[in-house]
Amino acid sequence: MSLDDLNREQKRLLKRQGALDDKGAPTRAPRQTNRNRVGPRQYLREVRDEMRKVAWPERPEVIRYSLIVLVTVVVYTAYVAGVDFGLGSLMQWFYA
Repeated sequence: MSLDDLNREQKRLLKRQGALDDKGAPTRAPRQTNRNRVGPRQYLREVRDEMRKVAWPERPEVIRYSLIVLVTVVVYTAYVAGVDFGLGSLMQWFYA
């Protein structure tokens, strides 16, 4: 796609974004960098403050969800094993 394919509105938008210069030629937009870095101590302090805001689940809730996951894994494992055994038996009967 060339600049000739763009309409006036698109060219104005590109000019406002800095992708086109005053003559309409494409320009490379300046790279935006964030130089506001903080030190490790400040970073860890902010992480600790954010972790205090997290709504952690209570022990009974964790146990209940863990049991649900465990039962689901066991059921799906049994299902896949059953299908595998059934198809294996079928293939042995079919090719034997």
